[in-house]
Amino acid sequence: MSKLDVDEQHDDIVYPSALPFALIHLGCAAAFWSGITWQAAVIGIAIYWLRMFAIGAGYHRYLSHRSYSTSRLFQFILAALAQSSAQKSVLWWAAKHRHHHLHSDTDRDVHSPRHKGFVYSHVGWIFARQHDATDLVKVADLASFPELRWLHKFEVLPAIALAACCFLVAGWSGLVVGFLWSTVLLYHATFCINSLAHVHGRKRYVTGDDSRNNWLLALLTMGEGWHNNHHAYQSSVRQGFRWWEVDMTFYILKALSLLGIVWDLKAPPEQVRRNQHRLGARVINRAAEQLANRFNPERIALAITSAMHSSELSALREAINEAKCHAVDALPAVHLNRMPTRNELLGRAQAMFARTRSLDEIVDRAYHVLLESVAASLRLRLQAS
Repeated sequence: MSKLDVDEQHDDIVYPSALPFALIHLGCAAAFWSGITWQAAVIGIAIYWLRMFAIGAGYHRYLSHRSYSTSRLFQFILAALAQSSAQKSVLWWAAKHRHHHLHSDTDRDVHSPRHKGFVYSHVGWIFARQHDATDLVKVADLASFPELRWLHKFEVLPAIALAACCFLVAGWSGLVVGFLWSTVLLYHATFCINSLAHVHGRKRYVTGDDSRNNWLLALLTMGEGWHNNHHAYQSSVRQGFRWWEVDMTFYILKALSLLGIVWDLKAPPEQVRRNQHRLGARVINRAAEQLANRFNPERIALAITSAMHSSELSALREAINEAKCHAVDALPAVHLNRMPTRNELLGRAQAMFARTRSLDEIVDRAYHVLLESVAASLRLRLQAS
């Protein structure tokens, strides 16, 4: 790697954000000096689960997805508690998460392991300069509340206040073990949903992305690990769709609904839960692109041209030139015995995807996408010959 490349990568890092993150990790080693007291351990365990609930129920299910309703006061309490996890502001978090769902596992996703790699998707993207700003247009509904804008302005204040409380209650051990240790664990449990839950686990639903259900992450994050379920129906307050899928955040929200603190809890339709629904056009298109990408259009184009006589190549060149930008229209007019058949695509799709009523639509769309890619490769190959 050249010095220029290194400098460009360094310029892309927002050091004022990255430095405190690194210091929080390094500060955990201070436990060798402060010791570990039972008070600090209790504080650490308590505020880990309290803040995990606030992130899942607040930042994620309510503020990002509006999967239930609540009062303005409880909205602020959840936002402040979640922001005490030092995972940036409520408006930043919700804006980035809404963007993620719009472009999940495409090249526009802010944290896709498929496109950016595991480490970048786990933590690196947070400190990249292009992701530092908050798109307030995406969270205009939240930015209309002055108290949430205040939290956004004073991003680190809730975390500092919680750290101070830990110190006042249990001294240095309370600060190091109670606050720093639980904060670091909270970081990586949450970040694993962006990285690990798009790499390891089971896919019950076709979602057009790499989201997966991971039972271990679900336990560590109070239900957030049922990530494929969530991508299948984002506005559901419940992410564990089956009775055996433990979702502590949902159970607590259900209890709070009995007390009237939250209400209008949204549930997935029975068709979705049973995987009997038809997929939307965006999911079908993304799944079709995934299927089509399993085939190499350049290799297919080479096989087609290699099997043709010079007269056939001339006819193909003429047909593609006449079709201009719609070169795919010329393909049925020539001998394409090297193209995968629809049945081959169907077999590959059945191996790739979970059961879905929209499988035929995915295959048909994928076949058209593949034809377009092969036509484009043929055009380039024939122009160069």
